[in-house]
Amino acid sequence: MRSAGDTAPDFTLPRNGGGTVTLSALRPGKVVLFFYPKDSTPTCTTEAQDFSRLAGEFAAAGVTLIGLSKDSVRSHDNFCRKHALEVILASDKDGQTCEDYGVWDEKTMYGKTYMGIVRSTFLIDGTGRIAEVWPKVSVKGHAEEVLAAARAL
Repeated sequence: MRSAGDTAPDFTLPRNGGGTVTLSALRPGKVVLFFYPKDSTPTCTTEAQDFSRLAGEFAAAGVTLIGLSKDSVRSHDNFCRKHALEVILASDKDGQTCEDYGVWDEKTMYGKTYMGIVRSTFLIDGTGRIAEVWPKVSVKGHAEEVLAAARAL
């Protein structure tokens, strides 16, 4: 997994609402990039809603919020519409960006091992460097913690 101080791997990916999002095009703004396993699952929904609830405060701090999973743009559009999400959702269908950030890893559930996205968040500064990493995120209070770090950056 990428670490604080690393250069954030650039990407251009399709996004909800049409078009694409390119990480480097957002400079010199800050970016919160949160990787999550799957649209419309309970924990992923809570996480996206928590970031959306604080979207205005992130924007006031000069931060763009991007959620990223391997779900399709159509799935992202439905997810946003159903839950009134106010974040960009990028589709990494081929998984390359997940690999680049080191969040595609072995997971275990109910005794079965499989590959999947490890819920992780990266705070990227205005120069394109990773300022802070939250690996294996626990969702409760996470968006508030990330907002505090973004404001301090």
